[in-house]
Amino acid sequence: MIELIRTDSANQDFAELVSLLDADLHVRDGDDHSFFAQFNKISAIRHVVVAYYDEVPVGCGAIKAYSQDTMEVKRMFVLPEFRGQGIAGRILAELERWAAELEFSTLILETGKAQPEAIRLYTKSDFKVIPNFGQYENIESSVCMQKEVKREKVAQL
Repeated sequence: MIELIRTDSANQDFAELVSLLDADLHVRDGDDHSFFAQFNKISAIRHVVVAYYDEVPVGCGAIKAYSQDTMEVKRMFVLPEFRGQGIAGRILAELERWAAELEFSTLILETGKAQPEAIRLYTKSDFKVIPNFGQYENIESSVCMQKEVKREKVAQL
C-alpha cells in the first residue's frame, strides 16, 4: 500500500531520494548536469510529497512558487524498482491538489529530452508542451510543460 505524506524539504527521506535522483540525472545529463543542478536546490521548499511503501520512502516530488499564480513542479523521482506502478502519477496528482488548495492556477515544469518516461508521465497527466521558460529558454535538451490547475469550488455559507 502506498501512503503519500505532505512535508517540506527538511524531510530526511526526501533529501535521500533527491540524492538518488541527482545521481541518475548526472548520468542522463552528462556534461550538462552542473547547469541544471544549480536550479534544483532543495533548501526551503515548503511543499514536498513523499510516497511510502510499507513505511519505506519510494518516491517524491515538490512544488514551489514560480509567480503569483504559478507553481513549478520540482524533484519528481521514484525508485527504479517501484516504477510502472502509478506512484509518480499519484505524487503528481497530490501536488496538483496542494497547488489548488494554495489557490495557484497553473503548474509548470522542466524535464529533459533524455527522460522520455517523465515526458510520458506528464503528457498522461494532461500537461502540454510550452515554449521553454526562464533559465531553460535556449536549452535544446529541455522540454517545458504546463497544466491548468483545477480548483475545487468552495461552498458559500
